[in-house]
Amino acid sequence: MLAAQPWLKWTQQAAEWPDAERLGRNCTGGWINLRTRPHPEAPIVEKLYEDSVVVWLREVIGEAPGGVFSKRWVETPNGYLYAPSVQPVWNRPNQPVFDLPTSNLGKGMWAEVTVPYVDIYLKSPPNSPWLQSVERPRLYYSQILWIDDVRKNDQGQVLYHVTERYGLDSFWCAAEAFRPLTVEEVEPINPDVENKLVVVDLNHQILSCYEDNREVFFCRISSGGKFNAAGEAVNTWATPLGDHLIWRKAISFHMQGGSTESGWDTLGVPWTTLFVGEGVAIHSTFWHNDFGTPRSHGCVNCLPEDSKWVFRWTAPQIGWDPGDITIQWPQPSTVVRVIEA
Repeated sequence: MLAAQPWLKWTQQAAEWPDAERLGRNCTGGWINLRTRPHPEAPIVEKLYEDSVVVWLREVIGEAPGGVFSKRWVETPNGYLYAPSVQPVWNRPNQPVFDLPTSNLGKGMWAEVTVPYVDIYLKSPPNSPWLQSVERPRLYYSQILWIDDVRKNDQGQVLYHVTERYGLDSFWCAAEAFRPLTVEEVEPINPDVENKLVVVDLNHQILSCYEDNREVFFCRISSGGKFNAAGEAVNTWATPLGDHLIWRKAISFHMQGGSTESGWDTLGVPWTTLFVGEGVAIHSTFWHNDFGTPRSHGCVNCLPEDSKWVFRWTAPQIGWDPGDITIQWPQPSTVVRVIEA
């Protein structure tokens, strides 16, 4: 048994989430304004704090704030939120799994967060800079982590021991927040097709997948940011142009980079397909909803379902176990072509 008190908070948080099919989470890390209409100067109805969860009715087109591109807003029952600041989420709790499968690394499973967020409770002092810097560490909807143990606390609540297969930290979380990934949903898409090509169009902020010159998939993206905080054009975070071979894929990846002052440290980044250097990748994104606008540190940000499709479709092929592969030449590898059309 484990001590009861820390995990009491999760059920209280879950009960406060709106009862609706589709929800939205303030993913900015700060306050956002709920307005009477989809306009940056419309009267403010309410200020919503970090991780606030609202009912997502639909997405509408309004006016963009000065200096930005997107005109998308989220309509809620009480007003409008600027869409790039709102992660689309669902509240889909799960039945805990007590009998963990056996993998190459012993017992364990990949699992996806399927609730707006779940609190982290560390077993020991944190090692990751990210965990050291936040007051209330959480995992968010669509993140994928490795589960290698399951227990109950004194209240009878089931808890998973959560870690990264190659990460620095481990912790406990409420098991209801995680959906085990199945072997079938990681299986390759059209693995017998040899002539595959991924095209990333930086000017139009789109990604297309081709089989024998026939487009079979399309999605919006966010590539490397083209402007700094002052609105000045910069090349610091540009997504590299040219043809690149995919060299590594991971179901879940810990991303770190930058300086102490302006760096990033994000665990559990799902469906990561690396194609340049040590960290430029196509991957899922849960910290913004600004697809169609360049704003990454060089990577190609996608919605979870889009990055998952690309991950399954591209070579090298990868399975549920171990969920991570590095290219071994001359193993087939799909080309990622980055262009400015």
